[in-house]
Amino acid sequence: MSSRRLRAMPGVVAACAVLLAGCWSAPRPAPTPTPLRPDWRAVALPTPPGAPGRLLLRDAVACGGRWFVVGAVADAAGVTRPAAWSSPDATAWTSLRLAARSGYGPENVLTAVGCRDGRLAAVGAKSGGVHGNPRVSTWRQLADGSVVEVPAEFEVFGGPDAVNVGRIAGGPEGWVIAGNRGTGAAAWSSVDAGEFRLVSGVPPLASDAAGRTWAADVAAGASGWVLVGSSRTPGRPGGEPAVWTSPDGLDWRRETLSDADAPGDLQRVVRAGERLVAVGRRGDGVGAWIEGPGGAAGATRVEWRPGGVLDRAGGASAQVAGLAAVDGGMVAVVLSDAGGAAWFSTDGGGWSPVLVPAPLPVGADRSVAVAGAGDRVLLLVDGARGTGVWSARMPDGPG
Repeated sequence: MSSRRLRAMPGVVAACAVLLAGCWSAPRPAPTPTPLRPDWRAVALPTPPGAPGRLLLRDAVACGGRWFVVGAVADAAGVTRPAAWSSPDATAWTSLRLAARSGYGPENVLTAVGCRDGRLAAVGAKSGGVHGNPRVSTWRQLADGSVVEVPAEFEVFGGPDAVNVGRIAGGPEGWVIAGNRGTGAAAWSSVDAGEFRLVSGVPPLASDAAGRTWAADVAAGASGWVLVGSSRTPGRPGGEPAVWTSPDGLDWRRETLSDADAPGDLQRVVRAGERLVAVGRRGDGVGAWIEGPGGAAGATRVEWRPGGVLDRAGGASAQVAGLAAVDGGMVAVVLSDAGGAAWFSTDGGGWSPVLVPAPLPVGADRSVAVAGAGDRVLLLVDGARGTGVWSARMPDGPG
């Protein structure tokens, strides 16, 4: 080979290397979605009748052209009394009249609220008794707009098997509360929120050889009720997401959503249009699961499939504080020890960050909730820096 050809070889090799690098370079990461910027406006909740005090905000919901916020008022001595507010548009609020009917009712803090046909039902509690256990009551709204306590026998919600009484949802067939007993996941069902029937310790709600069950949230689906939570399988650290379905709130069927690479759970579920979307921990982050038709074309069987990832580094402390449907999608709020963030998705697949009007609180003594209806979203924040309520119209966005 001539010396001239040898001198040309390094240039040829370098050119080939450049071309190969261009062909084989690692794919570029997907661009970060542009944050959505709702037009947040602070709204004021009037102090209910009685002694002045600090508002404790715990949950919110909307349906049938009405918005509701629930919580309590704590006076200077720390004594609480239940509180609830209503609005036709999420901007102008009035305090609802509450009537307690048990010894602990006057000091209840309303922790969860559901809605059906423009009326609320709520779960409240106050610690008391020899052991200081929560004394749980339910509350329901009457035709005149007032909200009355519905006392229950102690072991309906309490007793030696009690663990927690969680979230409540209304639907066409009545009401269901999600919670847990010593036997595992549990549900309480009622036609009119006047009296709840406990369902626990029975397959497939109860813990068994397949896993220890935990129910976190409930929603009304197209053909009945859906509980979401987790099943901690022996030898499977972190657990697996679990879903229970029922046509009537009494007879339940369990499905474990296995993901070999990402143990986790489901913490919130919402019906958005014709589908259900659930959000919870997935591996070291937070991700969604989406309900949809499965199997062969034309099959009516419903399956759950993994959706998009919201927060990729929430870790074990990640908590889905709220999930609400709005026109064109859903809004989720995620809290962790590192802070909090809000997200929007049109279908549970892709998620875009949502700018919030104030920092979301961190730490154990915090409460954040979100509710939605139409194109409007409501955000509640209650933390060490105080409380705040904001309303906004959601802009169109990616997802």
